[in-house]
Amino acid sequence: MENPVQKVTLNICGTDYVVTTDEAPGYMQELGAQLDARIRNVMNNNERTSLVMATVMTALMQADEAKKAAQTADNLRKQMKSFFDDNNRSRSEAESLRREIVQLKREKEELERKLAARG
Repeated sequence: MENPVQKVTLNICGTDYVVTTDEAPGYMQELGAQLDARIRNVMNNNERTSLVMATVMTALMQADEAKKAAQTADNLRKQMKSFFDDNNRSRSEAESLRREIVQLKREKEELERKLAARG
């Protein structure tokens, strides 16, 4: 069931931001806390970094992570498709070999009957 649209207040670097979302409030609070920690970390690493600069740097880092995660997901999807294709090919080959075995057993039995009838 879809969550209703609601307003959630996030405190990031001492400023409250009200966001409208259909995500769970706890999830949004968690994202806000992670963002707050990342921005503060950037600012703590360089005392001369302003809040705006730290926010832009954090946004760039997160955009980079998201892009790399999307690329990784795409690569995994391609690998999975390849594995599924290989699996389907192997199943098809196995089924073909099973049919061939059945046919060869029939031929063997027929040849054995013919041989027994001669002898």
